[in-house]
Amino acid sequence: MADFDQNGEIIKSDNLDGPRAWCHIMYGLHALSALSGIMSSATIVGAFVFGWPSIIAVIINYVTRSNVRGSWLETHWRWQLRSFWYAALWLLVAGLLAVTLIGIPAAILVIVFTGLWVLYRVIRGWLALLDRRGMPVPPG
Repeated sequence: MADFDQNGEIIKSDNLDGPRAWCHIMYGLHALSALSGIMSSATIVGAFVFGWPSIIAVIINYVTRSNVRGSWLETHWRWQLRSFWYAALWLLVAGLLAVTLIGIPAAILVIVFTGLWVLYRVIRGWLALLDRRGMPVPPG
């Protein structure tokens, strides 16, 4: 899959080495947050949303996403942002469920399944990046 610049000219793949390295760093930061949730008393999704490594990855994502616009790497930027914000949304849902005594078991299930989903998203995205494949995200 060829990448094109604003003038319609083909961009050499080596021009994406820098952004691809940043993408690896962002996946690594997200993985570090998820791993800290596994290895501590925190939950995976809680560490993913509130952990400094993931927050730094989201900031890097927003600052650098214009560098990958129109390339296959743009799908990874969007994949990571969607993973983060959907995890935050599901954590909010779990928090609202936990307010009631009846909703606590449902909140625990939401937290567990969202944590597993976060692990899936980080691993699947990072493996696709290693294979130089884009991610299936809806058009922006």
